Amino acid sequence: MVEEEAKSLPMELSEKGGVENNGFVQNEAFDDKVTDTSSQEEMPKTCIVDADPAAMEEPVLKPYAGMPKEVLLKFSSQARYRVTREILFWLMIAAAIVLVCATIAIIALSPKCLDWWQASPIYQIYPRSFKDSNKDGNGDLKGIQEKLDHITYLNIKTIWITSFYKSPLKDLGYGAEDFYDIDPMFGSMSDFENLLAAIHDRGLKVIMDLIPNHTSDKHRWFQLSRNQTGKYTDYYIWQNCTQAAGSVTPPNNWVSVFGNSSWQFDDVRKQCYFHQFGKEQPDLNFRNPAVQQEIHDIIKFWLGKGIDGFSFSAVKFLLEATHLRDEPQVNKSQNPETITAYSQLYHDYTTTQVGMHDIIRSFRQTMNQFSSEPGRYRFMGSDGDEKDNIEATMMYYGTTFIQEADFPFNFNLINMKNLSGNSIFEAVNLWMKNMPAGKWPNWVVGSPNAARISSRIGKEYVNVMNMLLLTLPGTPVTYYGEEIGMENIASENVTFPEKSPMQWDGKANAGFTEGNSSWLPVNSDYQSVNVEIQMTWSNSTLNLYRELTLLRNNELPIHRGWMCYIWNDRNVFVYVRELDGLDRVFMMVLNFGQESTIDLKAIVPSLPSEAVIRLSTNFSNAGKAVNTKLIKTEMGEGLVLEYKTAEPVHTMEGFKGNCFVAEKACYSSAFNLLYMNC
Repeated sequence: MVEEEAKSLPMELSEKGGVENNGFVQNEAFDDKVTDTSSQEEMPKTCIVDADPAAMEEPVLKPYAGMPKEVLLKFSSQARYRVTREILFWLMIAAAIVLVCATIAIIALSPKCLDWWQASPIYQIYPRSFKDSNKDGNGDLKGIQEKLDHITYLNIKTIWITSFYKSPLKDLGYGAEDFYDIDPMFGSMSDFENLLAAIHDRGLKVIMDLIPNHTSDKHRWFQLSRNQTGKYTDYYIWQNCTQAAGSVTPPNNWVSVFGNSSWQFDDVRKQCYFHQFGKEQPDLNFRNPAVQQEIHDIIKFWLGKGIDGFSFSAVKFLLEATHLRDEPQVNKSQNPETITAYSQLYHDYTTTQVGMHDIIRSFRQTMNQFSSEPGRYRFMGSDGDEKDNIEATMMYYGTTFIQEADFPFNFNLINMKNLSGNSIFEAVNLWMKNMPAGKWPNWVVGSPNAARISSRIGKEYVNVMNMLLLTLPGTPVTYYGEEIGMENIASENVTFPEKSPMQWDGKANAGFTEGNSSWLPVNSDYQSVNVEIQMTWSNSTLNLYRELTLLRNNELPIHRGWMCYIWNDRNVFVYVRELDGLDRVFMMVLNFGQESTIDLKAIVPSLPSEAVIRLSTNFSNAGKAVNTKLIKTEMGEGLVLEYKTAEPVHTMEGFKGNCFVAEKACYSSAFNLLYMNC
């Protein structure tokens, strides 16, 4: 009976002598060699059962969850599982290699992403005239903070605040009494820190002015220097000069930018000190390493506060020739004693001296110490402003291997002597053809030191000038108020007509201050030219400006593509913006003269017969189709035309010399990415 029951049990002996039942170990024998003799005595005797040979045959095992290691190994060694496993393994290795190679290729072939100072217009604020928060009639830092929403409304990401250091306010604060403090007129250091935090909270960047060439004569350094105290003795440029009968004979004929001798006798030290600007602004001695270190410390202080960059001003005046020879006269026949104006001399010994660029590059190196953190690159601009020497201006870009300014500010569009399509072309082309390869252009149309657009070239050209500014390649710079077309104050009694208070609304003092008066009078046109009213007009200068910044931000060809000149004459300037890989092209037709009609199809034969007006200085024209054989523009009118083509202008042989791009980029519609090897 026992034998029959045993025969009916499907069993198999494991290699270890145990019993496996349906894939699970029922009993496992101990190794005889390891088992102790004492334990053997205690173990019950094994019952030996005679089994049927048929029952000894290995059954077909089916894998399922919960298999032990022994069974799993039995299946894994079968060919169908082993081959599949090896195929999957090598496929995973191949996929990883492809992914790594693709990542490396994308990184290697992708153009550098535009940095923050390239991707957005820069909005320049003269703080005393922007917004008054405490009713004293002077704009201040809290006032700027109150109006940050206006900056974001304009789709602008970078704010440039002009000098607000503690100062006696001679020359409007451009001679600092203390580089480490805020002038009380503008607020406190706490106000600045709050403003900086508010700017960064909105995702904006801020740059500020630094004028290293000189200080105020109230500065502690100067007071110590005139008393010949320790290391400060040679912080400024001192020379012996003769004094007789109440008059001073200077060491040479050098003349100040503001006129008359650039040497001033000091009653305390009994010597003359040198000043390139006002007599209250003595020049620092940059041949003294201690002075250079002081400026580096100032840079570190403000970068440590968290600012995003500097605009260095008056840098061409940093060094003077040590030989002190007279500068050559423009008119050699003029009596030397009658020379009082800056324009009457060639300034060979007081500007752009050997070693000046080395000093500026050292500033750049200090700023780079704060640029290593991702997303925190610190911008450096310089004024350059060599009106008659474009090669000298381009030197501020640095060289291929030695970094200097990210760009020198470009005032060509301000310095034009007359307005026409031809003069605009010449101003733009002068910069683009001289700019070193791979560098980034910029365009300035307004400044605290120049008449406003409306007053300089006429209010009918404000919109078309803003259209030019925001569709050219590079970084546009807008001076506060130009986005609404503000004009200079029309008064002979006002010394700084281009610095009038910002016009926010039609209320008293244009919303600039709630006080009884402002430091400069508000322009009389403020009730019709202000931010509040222009936000309600669809065809206003403000809304056009905003639409242009949106177009610039959203369209790759305008953001970073090629620029090619198409045509220019006394009335119009025409150019295109296009990008390899995109068949969409934008053509700007800008009128800086009188009414004009032009056949663009004859100039660019591959041009389609029709183009669509994407934007116009007359908003009612947007969306209309125009015949490219007959494009008509009124005085001061600007058109942004959009069309599609398979033959971009920059690939045409006839336009090769008219096309520029800062950095090549091509668009892949398949992968929705940019790459370099076009």
